[in-house]
Amino acid sequence: MTKGDKILIVAIIIISLVSLGFVKNNIVNYNEKYISIQVNGQEYKKVIFDNSVIGKTIPIETEFGYNLIEIGDGDVRVIEASCPDKLDVLQGAISSPGEMIVCLPNRLVIEIKGTTETREIDYISY
Repeated sequence: MTKGDKILIVAIIIISLVSLGFVKNNIVNYNEKYISIQVNGQEYKKVIFDNSVIGKTIPIETEFGYNLIEIGDGDVRVIEASCPDKLDVLQGAISSPGEMIVCLPNRLVIEIKGTTETREIDYISY
């Protein structure tokens, strides 16, 4: 392998990574982020991120247990839980679409979702 071959391989890798990042950042634009709170597989509540919900706490008390959720400026976290291990409290805040907080004993799933603009190109298959 010559010096020219090595330069060509590095250049192709750099161009591929830059173009993948460009396509991913320009294709996935979220118009609106919201929180989907699910208990036992059913949507319990949907909260849209807004200035009016910053600092708000949402108590979730079901037959499976108790959780207290706090909404921040673009993020959400669990601050109290009745489960024995409290892993959902220790996880901290989530802020990006696709991230989740799960409390298995209380059958609670908190997920941040986003509505996207309709685009013609799917960046995964592009």
